[in-house]
Amino acid sequence: MKTVLITGATSGIGRATANLLAQHELKLILCGRREERLEEIQKDLESKIPVHTLNFDVRDRDMVISAIESLPETFSKIDVLINNAGNAHGLDPIDQGDIDDWDAMLDINVKGLLYVSKAVLPGMVERKSGHIINIGSTAGKEVYPNGNVYCASKHAVDAINQGMRIDLNAYGIRVGAINPGLVQTEFSQVRFKGDDARADKVYQGYQPLLPEDIAELIHFAITRPPHVNIADLVVMPTAQASSTIVKKVL
Repeated sequence: MKTVLITGATSGIGRATANLLAQHELKLILCGRREERLEEIQKDLESKIPVHTLNFDVRDRDMVISAIESLPETFSKIDVLINNAGNAHGLDPIDQGDIDDWDAMLDINVKGLLYVSKAVLPGMVERKSGHIINIGSTAGKEVYPNGNVYCASKHAVDAINQGMRIDLNAYGIRVGAINPGLVQTEFSQVRFKGDDARADKVYQGYQPLLPEDIAELIHFAITRPPHVNIADLVVMPTAQASSTIVKKVL
């Protein structure tokens, strides 16, 4: 039974992925900041498969390393790492941007991904096997108005994904990214800092992707034969043509 570590597992894509992988009898390490939610998910899933939870903030380097080092022997061999934790904060032109928002996005989306990868990679390198899925975004493929630093953080994920694939090739470690467009999660509530009315408008008038759609793609990617690597996948709802072009029914 393979062991899969998922960051950002308490909501959205992370939680949907945990639910799907549990159905396919994969052993799970679920990571997140919200301990109550981690306990709730563990209770839901542990009747199906072994589940271990790690409560940490990916921005805290020492906490990340300590948490992953604390894994019991039965969970210490991580076969698949899903770097899912990420957030957008604010949607402002660059001259009006909030520096705290900038720090949060770079710390979570870029540095957090690196910290977790750094803690997990030694075991994969030693075993000369493993699989890393980095959750990027269409914002890592193009830039849209007021997206500035968020787009920069996801462009960084795109570059890190490519660099990982090159540097880890010698060890037989598969590396790939899944880059979603509009997915209906807590993403917009976080971006608009709890303004539910504004967040809800993002997903009105068309059918956005659902977290379960991305979970299915993650499962597909990690269950390909050993000679197949999904290196870079972009997925959008049918209604979306780009970050700024979405066909809505009025």
